Amino acid sequence: MRYDIKDLKLAKKGALRIEWAAKNMPVLKLIKDRFSKEKPLKGLKIACCLHVTTETAVLGDVLRSGGAEVYVCASNPLSTQDDVAASLVKDLKLGVFAIKGEDTKTYYSHMKSVLEVKPDITMDDGADLVSTIHQRPVSMHANIIGGTEETTTGVIRLRALASEGKLRYPIIAVNDALTKHMFDNRYGTGQSTLDGIIRSTNKLIAGANFVVCGYGWCGKGTAMRAKGMGAKIIVVEVDPLKALEATMEGFDVMPIKDAAKIGDIFVTVTGDINVIRKEHFVLMKDGAIVANSGHFNVEIDIPGLEKISKSKRATRDFVEEYTLGNGNRIYILGEGRLINLAAAEGHPASVMDMSFANQALSAEYMSKNYDKLNNKVYTVPEDIDKKIAGLKLKSMGISIDVLTAEQKKYLASWEMGT
Repeated sequence: MRYDIKDLKLAKKGALRIEWAAKNMPVLKLIKDRFSKEKPLKGLKIACCLHVTTETAVLGDVLRSGGAEVYVCASNPLSTQDDVAASLVKDLKLGVFAIKGEDTKTYYSHMKSVLEVKPDITMDDGADLVSTIHQRPVSMHANIIGGTEETTTGVIRLRALASEGKLRYPIIAVNDALTKHMFDNRYGTGQSTLDGIIRSTNKLIAGANFVVCGYGWCGKGTAMRAKGMGAKIIVVEVDPLKALEATMEGFDVMPIKDAAKIGDIFVTVTGDINVIRKEHFVLMKDGAIVANSGHFNVEIDIPGLEKISKSKRATRDFVEEYTLGNGNRIYILGEGRLINLAAAEGHPASVMDMSFANQALSAEYMSKNYDKLNNKVYTVPEDIDKKIAGLKLKSMGISIDVLTAEQKKYLASWEMGT
């Protein structure tokens, strides 16, 4: 079995951490039990370009239990947990190509390594794997029957590809499942982003002017958690509806050029490019902290910052100090990459339980229905979404009501009124 990881000797530690995560992923456990009996993925090769974390390891185990051959590469150069990668290779016999801190050349060579196995299904987080496939001749990947996409940024890229009529195979947008984006993006990103910022800086959040750029689900979660820790929240938005929502939540809303002057901590969660630029850096306070929790490291214009800086140095793990010409110091966290994975452990396992349950069941759905689908981006089927929500509630010991026959009839009719 081919693989490229940091050190196989780290496997023991990784196995213990994977075991801990699995205890907090009861929905995947139920899916694994069924997959082990039914083998719905038997004979399929699945190429996973995901963050190589303990939660991804649990998903890999589920897919393997379903009969699939699983190959894994990282979807971010800084998100790999090397001990987890080692355990995936040694204990689960998965082909893993991921090393924390790998350079761009290695990142893409690892991606090509998982594609060399000629996968039948792809699992992506950010669409880099699919993008790489679409830069190659069709004949190289003609056997791919379908794929899934985990994150907002990836879904945007894939829909753009589909709108141009260039998408080569059907893909299910796992990110768009309600059990994914309403929980993973909000509660997962909110907690793990604050975790990454605190681990890397040890700064007090209470009392800080905390600027959140982007008020989608990830931005809402980040603002919610920072507010809960006593921060004063400032939201930067371009969408009037989201800006209005943030205002109604009691947050200050303003353009980034105004927020730059008063912010202490900045977090970008937009999915767009150059949200914070050099003209904003020159307005910031001495000691301003800038982090990103959007998928790619393009949200912060680091090349622009380097041009206006007279010096740069690492002051802590995952903290780089840029000194501007005016003497003010700006601190960039995690090289502008996902701070929740660069400096922390990513989302809690209990919330990834639902996200990765969507991945597993979507892969099963694709294996059974790919011949009925067009080369488009599809939403997770509603029955899968609701099934996962029901399993999660059951695992939490929570019961809910069911509609009576009379209530079902009322909701399906138009005749009955007041």
